[in-house]
Amino acid sequence: MTQQKPRTLTDAEKLDWLRLIRTDNVGPITFRRLLERFGDAGRANHALPELARRGGRAGSLKAYGKAEAEAEMAALAKLGARLVAWGEPDYPPLLVHIEDPPPLLAVLGNVGLLARKAVAIVGARNASIHGCRMAERLARDCGRGGLMVVSGMARGIDAAAHKGALPTGTLAVLGGGIDVVYPKENQELYERIRAEGVLASEVAPGTEPQARHFPRRNRLISGVSLGVVVVEASPRSGSLITARMALEQGRDVFAVPGAAGDPRAKGTNHLIRQGAFLTESADDVLQIVNAPERIPLAESKAIDFKAISPSPPAPDELEKAREAIEKRLTSAPLVVDEILRNCQFSPSIVSWVLLELELAGRLERHPGNQVSLIQGS
Repeated sequence: MTQQKPRTLTDAEKLDWLRLIRTDNVGPITFRRLLERFGDAGRANHALPELARRGGRAGSLKAYGKAEAEAEMAALAKLGARLVAWGEPDYPPLLVHIEDPPPLLAVLGNVGLLARKAVAIVGARNASIHGCRMAERLARDCGRGGLMVVSGMARGIDAAAHKGALPTGTLAVLGGGIDVVYPKENQELYERIRAEGVLASEVAPGTEPQARHFPRRNRLISGVSLGVVVVEASPRSGSLITARMALEQGRDVFAVPGAAGDPRAKGTNHLIRQGAFLTESADDVLQIVNAPERIPLAESKAIDFKAISPSPPAPDELEKAREAIEKRLTSAPLVVDEILRNCQFSPSIVSWVLLELELAGRLERHPGNQVSLIQGS
């Protein structure tokens, strides 16, 4: 499939995109399905209430109003930030290859850095002095080797990696709004990255980080990168989630070995046993990510913004399909292809039904093209 050619959205289109992605029950995958169905976000926004009603939503769908979207864009402009849309020239090139790329990213700082080859360096918040020194040295040397260094601006390993990479270029992917510094102790680091590097967030400015935001942030850290280096991580560390996401996205995983008695080494040593590249210096990273035989990532499917999919199936046909599909859905994730194999309905009809159920708040999407019915729906 041919990758989407860069295309700059108009201000009006970007406003429609922002309204769509901020509407209840519209995530990145659903956003894409809606654009494929309706051709543009304006038509999709208009169709949302009826789609949610048909999916069984009890109350009205909470839409993101035009005034709210305009206020968000004004707030970003006041900060000196802007929105970069999927498919635009400044959008991180590797991010389009993940399953659920954010339609819009708020970016602040040197946006030109986003086009560079990148590697992520992540690890423990309660890192040792040795671990922080290692992360800073790896970041500095990877930067000198031509890579931008990506991390999540957490305390510990993340902060050390950003500091090491500041002279050559670093990206901080935030779990909260682009204007929210977390933790507060990283205020000075935030200001330095804003001046010398680049910051990115997919949530609205002013949003305080919450636990549920960090897995979404982690998929972006790995998604913009060729590989993820883990420096110190406990067995339950969020850095291991980032490593798992990297593998799911087809990225390389690197791990710095640690002493057997240190609980912060258990996660990285486990990764090495599972096949991660043992990493003692930046050369170990550069040799892998720059290897000429490296398998390219699968190209993402392009959206034809001028095309509009056929009209939805007839109501009676949809009702029949909806009843059959709902019977097969449970709270356990089910691969969509399995639904197709077990139902006598076309992919188009199944897609319509799943879209309606999701907009009604009754369906949840999972990695690997899986869906589940939300309990109590």
